[in-house]
Amino acid sequence: MRKPLLLNIVLTLVWVALTGAYVLDNFVLGFALGFIALRFALGKTARRYFLFLPRLTGFILFFIWELLKSNFQVALDVITPPFYMKPGIVAVPLDAQTDAEISLLANLITLTPGTLSLDVSDDRKVLYVHVMYLNDEQQFVDSIKRGFERRLLNLMR
Repeated sequence: MRKPLLLNIVLTLVWVALTGAYVLDNFVLGFALGFIALRFALGKTARRYFLFLPRLTGFILFFIWELLKSNFQVALDVITPPFYMKPGIVAVPLDAQTDAEISLLANLITLTPGTLSLDVSDDRKVLYVHVMYLNDEQQFVDSIKRGFERRLLNLMR
């Protein structure tokens, strides 16, 4: 996966040098054009690379959406008189196995307002999460499993 990425960066730099416009938009355009050119040139030999970038983009957009939703929920609760908080601690069973996968998942959960990763069980099968708005425990577990964990594992494997 490293070689196609380096080739894509080289093509991007060549594009920017040829056009002479050293602005972010031109870098993004050059990267996209390089990606398309490599897709046709390399075909199936770099399949993992061509799957990774769209997944990464989708993952980043998903995280931004979740971040905005939770920020709005916390901000709305803070500025309205009756507080709707129902805090609780939830045990989330993990499909993530490596230290990197578990750490990234825990950090993504902690970065989202209203949730905080507390601990991982000794056998690394359960992540304990403090939730500010716990209406339904199973619904929260499902949202983590189907949202963050599934997308993260899709990206890393």
